[in-house]
Amino acid sequence: MSLGRLRKGDMVKVLAGKDKGKTGKVLKAIPEKGKIVIEKINIIKKHKKPDQKSKGGVVEKEGSVHISKVGLLCNKCNRAVRIKSKILEDGKKVRLCSKCNDVINVG
Repeated sequence: MSLGRLRKGDMVKVLAGKDKGKTGKVLKAIPEKGKIVIEKINIIKKHKKPDQKSKGGVVEKEGSVHISKVGLLCNKCNRAVRIKSKILEDGKKVRLCSKCNDVINVG
């Protein structure tokens, strides 16, 4: 599965699930599974055994979310949109908002 439309650092909006409506930045992409990790979204509790370096206990961290449940935020429209790609005259490939045709930058 490809993650061609989403990259690390993109701002996304959750479209379905328990965190529907929330926005956050993509921290990590997992293309093999078709999932991404979003900042402060899908918080899970992980029980950690103590080791020599740290104490044990319950640790909260971000879980992964499937890419079909999120949409990329357009800077101009300020809403989750589909994207299309275009190759410019200089050979550079850019992502465009399908609604307003504005270039979507990383970060």
